[in-house]
Amino acid sequence: MGNVQPTIVPYPDFDVVADIKAIRKACKGLGTDEQAIIDILANRSSAQRLEIKQAYFEKYDDELEEVLKKELSGNFEKAIIAMLDAPHVYAAKELRKAMKGAGTDEDVLVEILCTATNPEIQTYKDTYFHVHERDLEADIEGDTSGDVRNLLMALLEGARDDTYDVDDAQAEQDAVALFEVQYGCSRRGRFGTDESTFSHILSRRNYLQLQATFKIYEQLSGTEILDAIESETSGTLKDCYITLVRCAKNPQLFFARQLNKAMKGAGTDEDTVIRIIVGRSEIDLETIKDMYLEKYDMSLKDALRSECSGDFKRLLLEILH
Repeated sequence: MGNVQPTIVPYPDFDVVADIKAIRKACKGLGTDEQAIIDILANRSSAQRLEIKQAYFEKYDDELEEVLKKELSGNFEKAIIAMLDAPHVYAAKELRKAMKGAGTDEDVLVEILCTATNPEIQTYKDTYFHVHERDLEADIEGDTSGDVRNLLMALLEGARDDTYDVDDAQAEQDAVALFEVQYGCSRRGRFGTDESTFSHILSRRNYLQLQATFKIYEQLSGTEILDAIESETSGTLKDCYITLVRCAKNPQLFFARQLNKAMKGAGTDEDTVIRIIVGRSEIDLETIKDMYLEKYDMSLKDALRSECSGDFKRLLLEILH
């Protein structure tokens, strides 16, 4: 998807032995040297952090996660522990957490599944089974219902066209189908008559194809596609559709919006902040920073500075570079 930039790249002078010694020292004695832990982990790629974890265990016969859990607390601990998992393992754990216990945290399912590429979907399914010994599709099917379930199940097939080809005739056909679903002479004359058309198109077409489709749709209807979704659907289904449309238009702007939403109003949704900042750091976080500034006239760093505090804030700012 165009030219996107991460904030974390592999550390060029990586010395795993020096790193584990420094972390060991930071956790020894009275008080913890949090800054030392931040300086190391926020400047290593995920693969390097996994090497650190492995080497730590081999040298000290201690699980690094367990050691750090004893030393750290709160959101700082949560973020550091997230950083010690491979990104797909962390995503699989977040998916499971979203479905455990009473009620389902659909926002998390939507954010992870609606923004994933085909290979990511496949990796999430494999990893979910490997980590939890459960079937991701069966869990999602059991935990959701109706149109939302149908859409998420369609996404889990990982059948999105992964070329960058745009077929104008197909775009026209899809746009007309969407238009007819919404404005056709149906019983209710509503979008709601045929979600399957919408779900099929949004889960199967590549992003450039969707952009072409939305353009034609907007010419046909005189309505922004997002406004149409806003007025015609509700609840989690609306969230799914909006996420998919925003991702087709500009995934990095979608994540910038998610971060802004997580920090707006009273209290901060730290879980979302951690998920995006840790999860996107090696993919496109630098580009998300650019989008944030462009959209909100404020740097993401400044936004986090005013919303977070202590070691948690220091860690996030270090990841953002």
